[in-house]
Amino acid sequence: MTGRQDIDQIATRLVSLVPPGLADAHKDLRANFRDILAQGLRHLELVTREEFDVQTQVLARTRARVEELERRVAELEAGVSPRGA
Repeated sequence: MTGRQDIDQIATRLVSLVPPGLADAHKDLRANFRDILAQGLRHLELVTREEFDVQTQVLARTRARVEELERRVAELEAGVSPRGA
């Protein structure tokens, strides 16, 4: 997830795009840009790389377990004689 430092850097870049005639407003603009960026990112429901990696591992284990259970069910079904025969 984007950290506070990253947000500050983006806000600083945005302020650098403001015309020099508005130099007095740079401090306020930087604070406003930073707050708007932080608020927008909070609404994106992002996860950290660590959380993503943990969920990837959980999914891999779950898939392996499902495949094993499917194999066992297929073996059991193969061993059951058809009804009424």
